[in-house]
Amino acid sequence: MNIVEMLGYAASIMIALSLTMKNIVKLRVLNFVGCMLFTTYALLINAWPVAVTNGFIACVNVYFLIKKHQEKTSQQSLVY
Repeated sequence: MNIVEMLGYAASIMIALSLTMKNIVKLRVLNFVGCMLFTTYALLINAWPVAVTNGFIACVNVYFLIKKHQEKTSQQSLVY
């Protein structure tokens, strides 16, 4: 097994693990890591549809993580 295959397996494990999370933030973080690993893997093997799709999903995860962080910050400011 070479490094590229190991990267693909690591990406698969991260995506599968993310889907077992009950906490949405943990799910999105692990899914983001998996998507970035899959994007890298896809670029290394020239699988452009896989790279584009996982790159897009990684951006969606970042968007919702930022949104969740902003909601948490605004709720904390209302408490004080």
